[in-house]
Amino acid sequence: MILQSAIRNPQFEAPQFTNPTIQPSSGPPACVLVVDDTLANLQLLAGFLKDRGYRVCLAPSGKLALQAVQTDPPDLILLDINMPEMNGYEVCQRLKADPATADIPVIFISALTEMTDKMHAFAVGGVDYVTKPFQFKEVEARVATHLELRRQKRELQASYARLQELEHLRDSLVHMVVHDLRSPLSVMLMGIRMLGTSPLAQDPDSKDILQTACSCANTLEKMVTQLLDVSRLEAGQMPLAKKECDLAQIAQTALASLGALASGRQVSLSLSATEPVPAVCDPDLIRRVIENLLGNALKFSPATGAVQLAVTREGLNARIAVSDHGRGILPEYHQKIFEKFGQVECREKRLGTGLGLAFCKLAVEAHGGRIGVESTVGQGSTFWFELPGH
Repeated sequence: MILQSAIRNPQFEAPQFTNPTIQPSSGPPACVLVVDDTLANLQLLAGFLKDRGYRVCLAPSGKLALQAVQTDPPDLILLDINMPEMNGYEVCQRLKADPATADIPVIFISALTEMTDKMHAFAVGGVDYVTKPFQFKEVEARVATHLELRRQKRELQASYARLQELEHLRDSLVHMVVHDLRSPLSVMLMGIRMLGTSPLAQDPDSKDILQTACSCANTLEKMVTQLLDVSRLEAGQMPLAKKECDLAQIAQTALASLGALASGRQVSLSLSATEPVPAVCDPDLIRRVIENLLGNALKFSPATGAVQLAVTREGLNARIAVSDHGRGILPEYHQKIFEKFGQVECREKRLGTGLGLAFCKLAVEAHGGRIGVESTVGQGSTFWFELPGH
């Protein structure tokens, strides 16, 4: 009787049930919900899909389809368009509006053949469109394809979630270890400084060793502080003491703090005007950003190379730019150098661990600003950032 009804119905072609292709699966069979107000259509598709190894649910109306989805969410929906009370377009729109059902793929099966009908189907969230009268092999292929795509999407989402979890565990472990290093490192640094004032430091060799040890300990302390600050900024836990500041004054303070690092080097400060350059910021945090950029410029520039620190106004924004005449950075590394632990290889020499620039980026963005670099290999680099003004 089902086959006879299908033959009389011009929307369908008689299915061939010989040698069914059962879907390979190591778990429970995929569930397909078929929504159509014509009983014969439901029976035909149900029989065909069951022979292919799918679990099939049937709904003769859009309202019942929405209830069925809430009770037993399917893996895929075959949806007719022309149905009384609630058409397929509205059913699909409601499914996509609910986060719990939005990712269920919907394949429209309809006698409507106009391009506008198909475009509407895709606009409301459908993933495919099969026109009646359809070939059962076509339905089988499209069902299998979209079920496989959904399976792969779920696996990708699960892998991404696991990767995020592992990244969080890694960051937590690093933060814990670095935090625990801070106290013994401070004690070690204090001991080295005390030895530097003792009679032992009077011997030239001992004095050089102590100075080297003190310098290395200071570097480690700075790295520990930067890593902890980067973690706090990433988590949004770094308190910002924002107030109206003169960015030119902050730049002058940062320049003066360089001390021995800038000794004998050509470091200049350029101001666009004698008037203050206003910015709303945490002055201590922004000073550290400028110090980092100046330190990098001096570190990666030749001893005879000049470094310029410029403070200007760009419209309503305040802008800091640190320029050097170093070896420059390849374009493909302009973003990477701001990543945490990012490393840049250029001419077989590492340009940095990325902690300092990662700190700069996070600190500037925490103020609602932006940061970047302009660089040409062989000609030098300009690191800049902008902060909102008044």
